[in-house]
Amino acid sequence: MKTKYAIVFICIVALVIIEKESNILSRQIPHQTPQTSLDYSNTTQNGSLTMLKMLLSKLIGTKGNYSSLSEEQEEEELDDLGRYSFSGGRKHILLLATTRTGSSFVGEFFNQHGENMFYLFEPLWHVERMLTMASEANNGTVLAGIYRDVLQALFLCDFSPLEKFISPLPQDHVTPALFRRESSLSLCEESVCSPVIKDVFERYHCKTRRCGPLNLTLASESCLSKQHHAIKTVRVRQLDTLQPLLEDPRLDVRVIQLVRDPRAILASRMVAFSSKYQTWKAWAQDGQVPEDDEEVKRLRGNCDQIRMSAEVGLSQPRWLRRRYMLVRYEDIARYPMQKAEEMYRFTGIPFSPQAREWILRNTQTTQGASGIYSTQKNSSEQAEKWRFSIPFTLAQVVQRVCGPTMELFGYRFVDDEKTLMNRSISLLEEKLFH
Repeated sequence: MKTKYAIVFICIVALVIIEKESNILSRQIPHQTPQTSLDYSNTTQNGSLTMLKMLLSKLIGTKGNYSSLSEEQEEEELDDLGRYSFSGGRKHILLLATTRTGSSFVGEFFNQHGENMFYLFEPLWHVERMLTMASEANNGTVLAGIYRDVLQALFLCDFSPLEKFISPLPQDHVTPALFRRESSLSLCEESVCSPVIKDVFERYHCKTRRCGPLNLTLASESCLSKQHHAIKTVRVRQLDTLQPLLEDPRLDVRVIQLVRDPRAILASRMVAFSSKYQTWKAWAQDGQVPEDDEEVKRLRGNCDQIRMSAEVGLSQPRWLRRRYMLVRYEDIARYPMQKAEEMYRFTGIPFSPQAREWILRNTQTTQGASGIYSTQKNSSEQAEKWRFSIPFTLAQVVQRVCGPTMELFGYRFVDDEKTLMNRSISLLEEKLFH
């Protein structure tokens, strides 16, 4: 018995020493952009701390809350939707989508969370733009690896890899050129808002307050102070390229893949990117579409990539187990509050009153407020709007080219124009994705 208490005493002393050292180190960290390569520095120390706590817990005969859950215990944590309910700790949310799927709107569910959330809107835009100019965009493997590494650094609050792709290059970590800065509440907070500099133009300037060019060191410090991080991107093509990111022990990543009816995506892109879709408009007028055309092949490739990523996620490989969620935009449009609650439950982050209030305010708006890039939507109407704008000829092409993708996500096919435009006929199967 004396030996047991002696061991307990030694463990307590060791715990106190390690935790004091940890606190001293944390106070000595300089205020600058953290380097990703240094983030492993406390791994050994944290591991020792955890092992000591586990040993102490066993010695004093209590279960404690320090050790990882066993697989049996993990199974008991499944919620009533069959998804894992996490609690505590910093979470990293990655919202994956493609253009015109409503991702800006859904991203606001997390951007509006409140002061504990650090949200970034399309940071990979800079990477894609620079590599396209350098003719590297066609090398999918290289691009995917760079995307993954930049995302990894950003989740660790390290902006230095992203800086290399911002044009013009930031000076002393300060830039007026960050894409859509104003779409991130975190980048327009008072703590990140540097003084206005005369004659420096910032295209994507903050709307909530007057700020000077973005100081990325201040952004990094703000990021480190937040409990949770979220990034929205439409540029990651294949989910499986993110495996190293999901397996990084420093991160706790949750992936939400947002999908939408491919027919609706095409209809929306023909409006938003009108000049790029002149060929499709000509085909609609002619009533004939050459299915060996490069545009049609590109559509097929996009649908296949979305489907294959979803198939990887839904198969729940070990590295994605309970870390992947598939959501249809149409379900969010019909039941925005319910789906937001499900997404928050999946991430293990409390559904904040601020996010609830934003959703209530922004899902029942007037037609004038729902622009093509707006995050304000009359959501139930928005989900069906495409049915009256896409020519039936083009809807048929999408059905032929993207058939397997539509079947996986539960989108019903139409055989004639009358059915397409009959809103009383639902084109959405009731489907749960686990």
